[in-house]
Amino acid sequence: MLQSSLARKIVQEVRKLINEEIVVMDINGMIIASTNNNRIGTFHEGAHITVNSRKKLIITKKDETILKGVKAGINLPICFGQNVVGVIGITGNPSKVSPYAELLRKMTELLIQENIYKEEINRQNRAIEAFVFDWLELREWDQPFYNRAELLGINLEVPRLTIMIKIHSPTDIFDLPLKWTTANEKNDLFLRWGNDRLLLLLDMTTKKDREQMKRALATWKKKMENEHTFSLTFGIGSVVPSSELKTSFLKAERALHAVNKDNWIVFDEELTLEMLLEDLRNDTKKEFLQRTIAPVLQDTELLHTLKRFFINNCSLKETADQLHIHINTIHYRLKKIEELTSLNPKNIKDQAILYISLLILDNYTN
Repeated sequence: MLQSSLARKIVQEVRKLINEEIVVMDINGMIIASTNNNRIGTFHEGAHITVNSRKKLIITKKDETILKGVKAGINLPICFGQNVVGVIGITGNPSKVSPYAELLRKMTELLIQENIYKEEINRQNRAIEAFVFDWLELREWDQPFYNRAELLGINLEVPRLTIMIKIHSPTDIFDLPLKWTTANEKNDLFLRWGNDRLLLLLDMTTKKDREQMKRALATWKKKMENEHTFSLTFGIGSVVPSSELKTSFLKAERALHAVNKDNWIVFDEELTLEMLLEDLRNDTKKEFLQRTIAPVLQDTELLHTLKRFFINNCSLKETADQLHIHINTIHYRLKKIEELTSLNPKNIKDQAILYISLLILDNYTN
């Protein structure tokens, strides 16, 4: 049975090649897609005849007065395998549109085959996504779990590295091609994870160092961003046995949370303070900000100065040079921060508190 969504796609694609009125009917003779919206939902007797005869039907001007819902043109059965799944028609002078007939049939059937192939790929991807979800949650693997892995072609014996990828921009993630090439491609798994994330589970039988991994991801990132209108950021977990995949997954998630505007990739093994901050509850983070840096949150000048001060390792001269202001102005702004927060940016303990506040502000809030 031909679905109306696919029928509309067929009409759109065929219309690019043929500037004639086109209709697509289901096996009951109902028009389910057309370049003329007024005809959708009406009965087409010519299509009903075509389905039963399984042959091309030429409709003349005289037939318009005899057959219900038809216009002069040609009707062609759409076949998949041995079955007629619908009918496509070109409206116009039969002698004029006849040369398009076989081309139209072949193109339509190829579109159906492509759609069925995509549906099968999506079904396979959904099965893998469901399996990985269970993989992360199951404490013990039973025989049905091993059977599912074998059926899906998933190797549970190799060490794994989890890479979590975030897509920054509105896009239909389900239209993205899930392609990734490595030496162990047959064992790598690439899948969608929610509305804006992808998971890459690499086979790490052949070890790769951090720089090698970063280069490979940078190349793939550039290719994807050139082909689509989004940017990508990456959180890299740790290499673990397949039975401990959740450990690598949680580390990849933690690393992704630590990505900021100054970088596009974070390896969990690089994290220090972020490890502690990730384990804090959101309400604790919120209260910490309220007790520390909240009084300067609305003063973008003071906030920017403090960030630059820490980036320059608390060097007054370098901060002043970078901001193109006099060093006395830096002294004044830091003093103002101290007055508002009761925290002295030049005191080591207060520096730590202010620095952690900025980390929470940059990485864990909007």
